[in-house]
Amino acid sequence: MSELDELVNSCLMPGFAGPVVPGWVEDALGHGLAGVCLYGDNLTGGRAGSAAEQVTDLGARIRAVRSDALVALDEEGGDVTRLEYLTGSSYPGNLALGVVDDEATTTAVAAAIGADLRRAGVTVDFAPSVDVNSDSRNPVIGVRSFGPDPGAVARHGVAYLRGLQSAGVAATAKHFPGHGATTVDSHLGLPTIDADEATFRRRELPPFTAAVRAGVELVMTSHVVFPALDEHPATLSRRLLVDLLRDELGFAGVVVTDALDMAGVRAAHGLAGAGVLALAAGADLLLLGAEDGEQHCADLRRAIGDAVREGTVPESRLREAADRVAALRARLAAHDEGAEAPDGDVGLDAARRALRTREPVALTAPALVVELRAGTNMAVGSAKWSVAEPLARAGLAAAVRTVHEDGTVEDVLAAAAGTPLVVAVRDAYRSDWQRAWLRRLGEQRPDAVVVAVGMPDDAALAPGPVVLTHGAGRVNTDAAAELLAGTAP
Repeated sequence: MSELDELVNSCLMPGFAGPVVPGWVEDALGHGLAGVCLYGDNLTGGRAGSAAEQVTDLGARIRAVRSDALVALDEEGGDVTRLEYLTGSSYPGNLALGVVDDEATTTAVAAAIGADLRRAGVTVDFAPSVDVNSDSRNPVIGVRSFGPDPGAVARHGVAYLRGLQSAGVAATAKHFPGHGATTVDSHLGLPTIDADEATFRRRELPPFTAAVRAGVELVMTSHVVFPALDEHPATLSRRLLVDLLRDELGFAGVVVTDALDMAGVRAAHGLAGAGVLALAAGADLLLLGAEDGEQHCADLRRAIGDAVREGTVPESRLREAADRVAALRARLAAHDEGAEAPDGDVGLDAARRALRTREPVALTAPALVVELRAGTNMAVGSAKWSVAEPLARAGLAAAVRTVHEDGTVEDVLAAAAGTPLVVAVRDAYRSDWQRAWLRRLGEQRPDAVVVAVGMPDDAALAPGPVVLTHGAGRVNTDAAAELLAGTAP
């Protein structure tokens, strides 16, 4: 492999298929590869052990080849988890922390997550999301945001990144310069936020400004177009990555792209083409996505090498990016990995404080527990959530039913005759069939307790008792079950 190829490798972070580190990854690490990002699919391949144990094993194998290799993943708490992908998170996510609105609690939760990550050998967390969730129709942010207020998101973003980085894990402010006002998921298309620059600076920008000032190690780009600033999506925009982020905000750390396999940039340019454009625009670390990255890495080495030889990407730009990534690797490798577990159950305590209710919700007898299930976005994946399981452990689930789009409310009503009824939903307000299902339920069983584990907008669909958890992490649903059982402290 040539020196130029190794230089390109030092700016690449691929994923791979399956639960075992493949030979091509080990070979690439030996030739300068920056590191690897782990995804949910790496943790569901039938290997024994918890997801955290599998992450630990994978990370150890990666670092055995290259001790300073970056090991990254998305561990936001709540709905987006990798360490607890198979069981649900021990920590509430951002919206729940925003509802609690205690910066010390946010820092404590993030420090606990950081300690777990460091013990598992993870050095980079693609968190926190500091997107301001200004449009509740947003299909990809939602409970991953601290909320709709830019000032609150900025405060909690700083509190979170300080907690993570105190444990020796590099935090990532994402998705620059904001993904909260979109109605398109950039995994599936190219969103546009058609706000004027004054609105953008007042709404989207403050949390990123605060994160940069607080010393965040990485900033992740968004595949989102802001026409008032540039015609290109942020990932490919020098105006946003250099003029704004570097020169105006003063960010000196690593700019990492959102995954280049996402349709927001791949559809128009191909993955390798998007990588070349992102590098030229000012990105340092190219995140390739969850697909097996062997061919993607080869394509990028070829495409970036050609661009350097042709002069469309200056070699100095490539070396600048590689140097920033190398400096991050050195800082993280030098940190003591002996992060200690926090005292107490900070995750459950925070989840309890995030609960909100309407009308009395305690159950007087075991209930039929119904969970309405719909698809999730790719960031969440198939991470586990359940209200039925903690209620069953408390002896309050007489029976459990899972309802998908083809399920009828009449079947549930017949089964629940004479029995308390609990219905768990996640972002039902975004789904025609779930809205209709809950409307019919409310007509027949206004006493049913609705447990909303997604956005609080679902409360408007329920005529009677409601529990809002502000997230679907295991601690969120455990806290809700305590409340329904009347055992909450």
